[in-house]
Amino acid sequence: MAAIAAGMAVGGLLSARRVAETMSNRITELNHGQGFSANLVTSFLVIVASRFGVPVSTTHVSVGSIFGIGVVSGRQDSNLVRRIILSWVITLPVAMSLAALTWLILASFGA
Repeated sequence: MAAIAAGMAVGGLLSARRVAETMSNRITELNHGQGFSANLVTSFLVIVASRFGVPVSTTHVSVGSIFGIGVVSGRQDSNLVRRIILSWVITLPVAMSLAALTWLILASFGA
């Protein structure tokens, strides 16, 4: 667990600013009311999902909310959102493969 926490901390230190910049400025331009709406919808969906025991990513829900506002306003960056979604789709099989490989290596040493 310590290794996972360390990995997440390093990832956050290396990429958190870029993720925040992308979400806050590059998906679409938001005024204060639109930002409030996106945060309100994100909060509502995460709370409802948690109530029913459905695991959701707050970041994924937030990006969806921001993109939805961009679609309604006609100012979304569809290419950027397409790249974000592709990265999410790729993440699961890559994580699965790395976890399986790590387990196989550790199991071969009797751990």
